[in-house]
Amino acid sequence: MNLVVNARDAMPGGGRITIETGDATLDSSAFDQEKIVPGPYVMLAITDTGAGMSSETKQRLFEPFFTTKAAGKGTGLGLSTTYGIIKQSKGYIWVYSEPGQGTTFKVYLPRSISSVPTAPTAPSISTNGAKPSETLLLVEDETGVRQLSKRILAAAGYRVLDAADGNTAEKIFAENADQIALVLTDVVMPGCGGPELARRLRLKDPAIRVMYMSGYTDHLAVGRTGLSNSVGFVHKPFTAAALLTQVREALDGENSTAGTQQITL
Repeated sequence: MNLVVNARDAMPGGGRITIETGDATLDSSAFDQEKIVPGPYVMLAITDTGAGMSSETKQRLFEPFFTTKAAGKGTGLGLSTTYGIIKQSKGYIWVYSEPGQGTTFKVYLPRSISSVPTAPTAPSISTNGAKPSETLLLVEDETGVRQLSKRILAAAGYRVLDAADGNTAEKIFAENADQIALVLTDVVMPGCGGPELARRLRLKDPAIRVMYMSGYTDHLAVGRTGLSNSVGFVHKPFTAAALLTQVREALDGENSTAGTQQITL
């Protein structure tokens, strides 16, 4: 998703995104600057017809918080998150781009030779036999993620108020504070991020429950933000079942004061 969103943003005047998959075999000569574990891989390629990149930009692509987008248009975490996911899966990512000639990202993931296990049954969401009816405040700057999350939560029975940024969320909260049972917010957003938003809202209602969502890997979530396991957290990309389970747990669990900790971004 991150790669496709970046491809879209690289073509403000329109263009074409091509997504390809295939089998590949890699050996030690496949990458110039990285040691490769030889063997069979599955390749996912995403190509755009956008502006392309200079060699200087390519060298910094996967650095956290590095972005070539205008202020307020990106956090610089999309590609670093993508890189983390691929590395956690023991895979590799290769980039080809020239200024004015578009960009191709090729992701290589180890191909499994074992049989595919039966998919586990999705966890049930305990609602005591009735659909949930709580009001949630959803704060997410990425339109697609916000709309998808809202659809999942609304379909489960929740009333969802949504905002694209922290300042808007603060206004919505002021008007609906007596109804909102949980604030579900992205960690990093342009302007006011999730931890700062939580701090502001707790000045108005110290008991408000706050749950975070982010594309951070586990390592970045703890090391970069200071978030701990005691704070409600769901990783993007998430399944509908994972989101609903975490939200239910955040609503039903004790209202921990861990969310008030100082978090440095």
